[in-house]
Amino acid sequence: MPLMLSTDVSPSPVLVRARKAAAVRVFAACLMATVALVGCKGGPQGDDAQAKGKGEEGANKPEPVPVEAVRISRRAIAASYTGTAPLEARAESQVVAKTSGVALQVLGEVGQPVRAGQVLVRLDSARAALQAAQSEAQLRKLEANYKRSQQLFAQQLVSANDLDQLRYDLENIRAVNRLAKLELSYANVTAPISGVIAERSIKTGNFVQINTPIFRIVDTARLEAVLNVPERELATLKAGLPVQLSVDALPGRPFQGRVDRVAPVIDSGSGTFRVICAFDGGGLLQPGMFGRIRIDYDQRADAPVIPRNALLDDESDPAVYIVRNGKAVRTSVKLGYYEGEWVEVRGGLKPDDRVVTAGKVALRDGSDVQVIGDPKPKAAVAAAKPAGAKQ
Repeated sequence: MPLMLSTDVSPSPVLVRARKAAAVRVFAACLMATVALVGCKGGPQGDDAQAKGKGEEGANKPEPVPVEAVRISRRAIAASYTGTAPLEARAESQVVAKTSGVALQVLGEVGQPVRAGQVLVRLDSARAALQAAQSEAQLRKLEANYKRSQQLFAQQLVSANDLDQLRYDLENIRAVNRLAKLELSYANVTAPISGVIAERSIKTGNFVQINTPIFRIVDTARLEAVLNVPERELATLKAGLPVQLSVDALPGRPFQGRVDRVAPVIDSGSGTFRVICAFDGGGLLQPGMFGRIRIDYDQRADAPVIPRNALLDDESDPAVYIVRNGKAVRTSVKLGYYEGEWVEVRGGLKPDDRVVTAGKVALRDGSDVQVIGDPKPKAAVAAAKPAGAKQ
């Protein structure tokens, strides 16, 4: 039988362990080489990724809100009360006929200036003239009789009783004569005041009844406006204060006046008192015009002011947005007098603060803002440049 050699030779345990250790060392060396290579190439790529992340973060950041802002200014400002009232003539009169008769002459026209006592209408006075002449004749007769009776009384030829009766008759006829002359004078209808004829309701030939209004005269030399003012203003509005007036019929034409008088009694129903303002008339101002009136009762010559449209819509807590380090900061303010588009600031702001006047609706406290007209920050300019642009 031939000799057979076995080929299945198993390695010894020592050899197996040696091979495993060599394989671990080779793998560790390869891993370290790979990490080192990635580290060398990954530096710039890591920076690019970091820059890209920052860029995306900047892109997601909201844009600043464009606003308009102004600094606090100083100007004269007045405390005032404003109101509206129609202009009225201080004096007005209805011309009435004091007797009846036919109008023979009408001497006044609408718009004509007249003087007090000027004849406007002449009525038919024939009857009144006859009555005056009759009473005049009776007066002369009784005067002569009384004079002779006095002489006879001195000679004791007339009793005292007869003399007294003649004297009473004489006084009576004198009164009748004066009445007849007064009635005759009423035939000339005269203007009771000076002014301008505003209305006429008579024509030549019309029959005029006694006490019938035939003219209306208004004195336009001085006009008045009556304001019903709340009682809280009673301590501030006094006679003599300056008044400014503007009327709708004459836009852009201010007129000056003054407070003429102040009623000292407050109406218990409305809680108001009357303030009467006087203005010179006789020119452009006319009775009936609707006036807007401002009464200045205090004046500040050099007050810090801001535009009225900078105020936020919160009457209980007056506040504004100011621009500070590129952000909108809500700031409470203490206000003083209001005048037109300006309001006085008495506290809460610094002289160099800028208040937002336009764009404040889109703002919140701390919002980023860009004041229109100011240069943009460098960071914002750099972020706005496209990728790859030359620096």
